[in-house]
Amino acid sequence: WSITGAGSGIGTATARAAVKAGDRVVATGRNLDKLRSALSDVVGDRLAFVQLDVGSEAQAKAAVDEAMQAFGRIDVLVNNAGNFYAGFFEELSPDQVRHQIETLLFGPMNVTRAVLPLMRQQRAGLVVTISSTAGISGGMFCTAYAAAKFGLEGWAESLAPEVAPFGIRTMLVEPGFFRTEMNAALVANPEFTAWVERRTPAGRWAEPHEIAGAAVFLASPAAR
Repeated sequence: WSITGAGSGIGTATARAAVKAGDRVVATGRNLDKLRSALSDVVGDRLAFVQLDVGSEAQAKAAVDEAMQAFGRIDVLVNNAGNFYAGFFEELSPDQVRHQIETLLFGPMNVTRAVLPLMRQQRAGLVVTISSTAGISGGMFCTAYAAAKFGLEGWAESLAPEVAPFGIRTMLVEPGFFRTEMNAALVANPEFTAWVERRTPAGRWAEPHEIAGAAVFLASPAAR
């Protein structure tokens, strides 16, 4: 596995779950110290750390090379790295909107473009993209985030038939409301939390490990 944004939230939980399942994982992120701290409880030789800012095409290519040096192949890529600019559209700066789209849309494109030649050579692979229910239904205060995720959905759905003839599969994961560092301000807001509790079947925020466990299972041979 190669997992972007593995220093927190769903990325950390997915890396932990994949190693627990017996797989080998390359955990990537902008801050190596944060990566190592987040996954300090995971021991053994099935985990490697690689620095990666998904906004950089050069770093994406270098990270793929390091992953290959560590484990010799990449079977599953998880496009998880993300950020979140919440607020009224007219109050978000152009730079914030641009950064949102650069990270959530162009970031996965950069990393996937670097990985696909290897998967094509292997004639096998799975590209997992962490999207959001905001990618299929917009909402207040999420204009920049939803715009990026809507774009991500269109890209991933269009990519699927292009790579299928090479034995490469794609998967979109669309979590709802889950608790993570990225949306800590919303989680801490009692009114918004009450709204989430009314809107979700479980009546609570989801936890990253629940989403990660589902993703690891769906990526396994048992789910095919």
